[in-house]
Amino acid sequence: MQIQKMEKRIEEIKGKLVSIGEMRPGSLNEQFTVCGPAYAGRSNCRCLDPKRPKKHGPYYQLSYVHKGKSTSQFVQKEWVGAVRSQVANYKRFKALTAQWVDIALTIAKEKLRAGKERRKSEIQALKLKQRTPKNRGTRSRDTTR
Repeated sequence: MQIQKMEKRIEEIKGKLVSIGEMRPGSLNEQFTVCGPAYAGRSNCRCLDPKRPKKHGPYYQLSYVHKGKSTSQFVQKEWVGAVRSQVANYKRFKALTAQWVDIALTIAKEKLRAGKERRKSEIQALKLKQRTPKNRGTRSRDTTR
């Protein structure tokens, strides 16, 4: 890819990044539970039915790591849609910035390579110029006279 095309792609990525709304890292999981040991005496609970057990839930839990700290929190049902959208926005943000970094590294490597090639050709031109004899105001002798 040419450098101009790569730089244009970076500008497109910047435009997309500006349009990203609220975001948060992590994953949102749907969970179902059964009564724990404290409720074991409740034999009439639907989750303990031996033929057709029905777990309690769904409950939604957001888990993420930020600044090296793992965090998990429950999300109320009315906030699930907003949190899903925020998590999706964060994933989009991460993907776009990863593309930006990849392209920026490619551009940097290409510019470095081009600079080395240009420097190499300049050195070769200087060497070639030094090998060529210089005729500084001297006339060749005319031996035919």
